[in-house]
Formats: sequence, structure tokens, C-alpha cells
Amino acid sequence: MGFYQFIKKQVITATLDEVWDFISSPANLKEITPKSMGFDITSGGLPAKMYPGMIIAYKVKPLAGIPVTWVTEITHIEEKRFFIDEQRIGPYAFWHHQHFIEKTEEGVLMTDIVSYKPPLLFLGSIANTLLIRRKLEHIFNYRKHVLEQKFPAR
Repeated sequence: MGFYQFIKKQVITATLDEVWDFISSPANLKEITPKSMGFDITSGGLPAKMYPGMIIAYKVKPLAGIPVTWVTEITHIEEKRFFIDEQRIGPYAFWHHQHFIEKTEEGVLMTDIVSYKPPLLFLGSIANTLLIRRKLEHIFNYRKHVLEQKFPAR
């Protein structure tokens, strides 16, 4: 029964305001998620910006095209610094995702720290080694590519 952390960093050549405006909008989640994940937001009437306590529901197809309901709560926000989302319903036994941004000479450093525990006890640990970790790498590499296209080097 494993507990894991996944950390990814990316420098985005944009202003802090531009990056915050993009990442704090729930509507942009689909844009930065690989199409292969079958990601769709099912919550209706979401506001333009997230807020603490906000619940967002999705359908995702992480394995073999099988749809899974995923519900997260935005638990903490410090504007233009960080926000945290936590899974309330979904495929993981535990999911806590911290999104940090900070201004640098090159632009904005975005750091994601995902702490997670797969389901299914020891089978989840095996799944992490064989599949989950690679899937997370793929998702964050896709996001990096999308953000590089959206905010090209100046």
C-alpha cells in the first residue's frame, strides 16, 4: 500500500498575471489535459475563476476508455501564489495537488506537487510502477507542451 509524490516544474515565459489568469480558470482544465484522457467537466455553471470550497466534477477515461467520475475540491487559494485541489470522489484512494507559481527572471516558475495513494492496496503499488507514474508523466508533459504553445518564448 504505497503513498507517492510526483513533482513537476516548468518555466513559462509570461507574466504572473497571465499565468494566474489561465490556471485559475476551471474552463482551461480541458485544454491542458490530453485528449486521450476523455476529460469533460460535468459541473454546470462554473464561474470564470476558482474559489476555496469550489467543487468541480469531471468524467475521465484514464484506462481502456472506461469513464470514471472524478470530483475535486479547491481547498486553498492564495491569489497569484498557489492553489490546492483535493479529490473527493475518484480513482485514487488519496489525491492532493498543490499548484505553485512564482515570478523569476525567465518568466514564471510553476511547480506542481501531487501526493497520491493508488486504490487497491498492494495492487495499486504495482499499478503505480507499471502504469500510473507513466500516465502522470504523460499528462504533465502534455500540459508543458500546451503551455509552451500558449505562452511562446518572447
